[in-house]
Amino acid sequence: MSYKPPFTITSKTLNLVSLISEKLGELSSLKKQAFKLRKANRIKTLAGTLQIEGNTLDEEKITALLEGKIVLGTPREVAEARGAIELYDAMQELDFKSQKDLLKSHKILMQELLKDSGHYRVANVGVGGQKGVTHVAPPHERVPELVQDLFDWLKNSDEHPLIKSSIFHYEFEFIHPFNDGNGRIGRFWQSLILYNFKEIFANIPIESIIRQRQNEYYKALEDSGTQGESTPFIEYMLEIILDTLKSVEKENIPNNAQQNAQQNAQQILNEIIKDKYITIKQLSIICNIGTRTVQKNINELKEQSKIKRVGANKGGYWEVNKIKNMEKNR
Repeated sequence: MSYKPPFTITSKTLNLVSLISEKLGELSSLKKQAFKLRKANRIKTLAGTLQIEGNTLDEEKITALLEGKIVLGTPREVAEARGAIELYDAMQELDFKSQKDLLKSHKILMQELLKDSGHYRVANVGVGGQKGVTHVAPPHERVPELVQDLFDWLKNSDEHPLIKSSIFHYEFEFIHPFNDGNGRIGRFWQSLILYNFKEIFANIPIESIIRQRQNEYYKALEDSGTQGESTPFIEYMLEIILDTLKSVEKENIPNNAQQNAQQNAQQILNEIIKDKYITIKQLSIICNIGTRTVQKNINELKEQSKIKRVGANKGGYWEVNKIKNMEKNR
């Protein structure tokens, strides 16, 4: 491997990778169907990546477009949204190691907007910011060579995918290979790399969190350019990924936990109906949950007047309120 992008693996980087890995492990316990907000997260992703580039279409209008409805917006904004929707829908069909698929992705994204969509730029460009031009991209003659070097590194690098995806994102923006759409393609390609690392990333709206911290995004790009390596951008993107995972966990885990608690309570109630002398320990074994959890569920069943204890803990028995449970089953 001849080319290697300049970057430094810092202690902060390693710590963030560790925290993200732990969070991914926690989220892996959720089945795919548990992501009740999967569609909503995709809408957040689309709105986020578009709004970073100045598109004013919000989540409500993106939803309307997905449903085939007419929305109020400039023709360009609507065309940008349609391209982004089609591109993210194609994620599972694209190879993140394929330069051919990169060009295909740009064609999908920009087909309504650029005559040369799907082709590298043939003119020199500068990237503007609040302080004017913040980055002069490499000469257009070098773009094919630089992109090829970047993909060769991507194919052969053994860096962790979390780090590798962030490096690619920065290097892609540095090369700025297209006349337009570089930011959207760079963010999409990082998501594509992450999706191939863990499928859960198909449901993670990273672009939405970037939009919320957009100024930091551009500062991380500029700081990396000033330092001549992608380290600040790597750390920024890992923080974004971690915060996004925390957000997804917050939106999904409580409902999943509530559902599990309801299932546990119903199973405990069923066992008590079958055997009024059953003990906490026996319920723990049968239901495969801890005795504390059993006791908590029993306390809730008591509060709901579904059961009551007759006699002492030892030698007593459970009495089921049949009226309450019959009303529930109607």
